[in-house]
Amino acid sequence: MKSSINSRTNSLNSMKEGYYSFIHNSMSQLGSQQADTYISNINTAIDALNEDINAFNGFNTSVGQLKGDIAEFWHSDTFNINAALNDSRFKTVVDRSHGFASADITSNWGDRFGLKYYRNAQASADAQATSYFERYCEYKVISGRADLTFDEFLKERNIDPNDVLKYDPIYSGQIRIIPKDQLEEAISYLKIKIAKESGNRPEQVARLQETLNKLEAKIESPDGTQSVELSREEAEEIARLAKEGKFDAKEYGFTTEELIKLNHILKQGVKAGMTAAVISFVLKTAPEIYKCFEQLIKEGQIEDNQFKNLGFAALSGSSEGFIRGFVSASLTTACESGVWGEVLKTVNPNVIAGLTVIAMNMMKDAFFVVKGTMTQYEMTTNLSRNIFVTSCALGLGGLTQLCLPMIPGAYLLGNFVGSFVGSFAFIAVDKAVISFCIESGWTLFGLVKQDYHLPDEIIKQLGFDIFEVDEFDVDEYETDEFSFDEFKLDKYEGDFIQILRRGVIGVHQIGYI
Repeated sequence: MKSSINSRTNSLNSMKEGYYSFIHNSMSQLGSQQADTYISNINTAIDALNEDINAFNGFNTSVGQLKGDIAEFWHSDTFNINAALNDSRFKTVVDRSHGFASADITSNWGDRFGLKYYRNAQASADAQATSYFERYCEYKVISGRADLTFDEFLKERNIDPNDVLKYDPIYSGQIRIIPKDQLEEAISYLKIKIAKESGNRPEQVARLQETLNKLEAKIESPDGTQSVELSREEAEEIARLAKEGKFDAKEYGFTTEELIKLNHILKQGVKAGMTAAVISFVLKTAPEIYKCFEQLIKEGQIEDNQFKNLGFAALSGSSEGFIRGFVSASLTTACESGVWGEVLKTVNPNVIAGLTVIAMNMMKDAFFVVKGTMTQYEMTTNLSRNIFVTSCALGLGGLTQLCLPMIPGAYLLGNFVGSFVGSFAFIAVDKAVISFCIESGWTLFGLVKQDYHLPDEIIKQLGFDIFEVDEFDVDEYETDEFSFDEFKLDKYEGDFIQILRRGVIGVHQIGYI
């Protein structure tokens, strides 16, 4: 009966340890996976810049003409790189549309962008301020259709003549991007031209002013994420490299080592920590909430202690979850970004998560040892258990993800099962090891203490005196009492041989029992 009770108690303890091991593993795993996804998004954006620019390999287009196409992909892709770096939800796309006055770049927040990389600031500004009538006149000359009317020109482009005026800008509403080295001069040129046309041709002022208001050298989203500004000379140089397929984003500083700074690492840590705190809060409080409901059903009320336990579980769960998520995410970001060297860039985030669990559990146990609430052998046992259970969780998690890649939570499912399997398996393994140590006297490299001192009771039975500290007793006055002598029969007590055996007397401690 006693054996059955002990077995059930051990099973319950193993389930409890397995559950909390899963919580610790999953919080660290969540942080590492978020950081791994973060680095992956940045690298994907950098790869897109390389691919888009080198896609012009072998083009016969002159560098002067190609630089405009290069600028489109440069601004869009560098914006997306910075968006990935800053965890921004905003994105841009190069549409490659050849429709009349269509935008070169569109965004998911509604802004449209048109680029003009002409020979000088005046030419770029004038191109950005082109009116419908100016484009109509240019088209008549190029096409040779001298009899084409303005209304026909608009209708051929699906534009209602009643919707626009002759001198409206064809790029109305678009943000006009020009080379960074032309921006200041282009702004001065437009201001002078506006002042001049105000007296001569006031109907031209609106399009010039609208162009001035929208003139920029970069893309910028509502959250402040920006593209990298580009000069005309730089655009031509990149165009030359693109035609040879030799453009390399690394040469322009687009690597995780260059881009990711300490503030990005800490930001990822905090983000993962907050997410882990919420999930840990749910997982830690779930058993306590279940106990509350169970007690409510059985007794019709809930004791104050249940609410206290629930509160402590919520507090410890959220705070510990935050720390584990923060640490694992920060470590993964620092390693995979290359901040700590090329060697660690290929580190597996699952391994970082596992090491985080083991290290943090050991730090907590070491604190308890210093505090005196835990022995060194208990800390060693916990370390062995953490390594064993974490290894089982990581192994089964990786195997599940490999076998079921179509399931999003396959790794966490395997991690969950592995934590329970590891907890139960550790008990069996530990018992086998301790049994071997009892029989052989092996100390397991110092992890098991072999105590060969005899218990005090056995020493006394052997007839030896045990040294004990004398205690000072105050003499008490007692009155003499008269008592009758009683006749007692002597009893014969035979000497019996007592066989000593060795067993577990403490955590990883073996001695005579």
